[in-house]
Amino acid sequence: MKYLLWLLKAAIFFTLFAFALNNQHDATVYFFFGTHWRAPLVLVVLAAFAGGLVVGALGMLPGWWKHRAAAAAQAPSATEALSTTTASTAVPAPAAAPSISATDLPAVRQHGL
Repeated sequence: MKYLLWLLKAAIFFTLFAFALNNQHDATVYFFFGTHWRAPLVLVVLAAFAGGLVVGALGMLPGWWKHRAAAAAQAPSATEALSTTTASTAVPAPAAAPSISATDLPAVRQHGL
């Protein structure tokens, strides 16, 4: 299986390498106000791909921050957990099972995605 994955990676690499070799002609990208950028086509495609990755990651940041803050708010702090385990040596009474409503779940789970 390991060799099959290496073979797949090599095939993808050589396909992309052949694409880069076949697209070395100059391409001109025109911007606003008469400015332009002249570069090999493979660099233009690479720049567009990298720009898409950056825009996609920046678009996902608010969602990541929201879910991270929600997870931090639900997790007990380390001092709380330490104080509850060392506070008493008596056997605690069994706690009732927590009920979970649809509003407690992340938005992705609420919509079934």
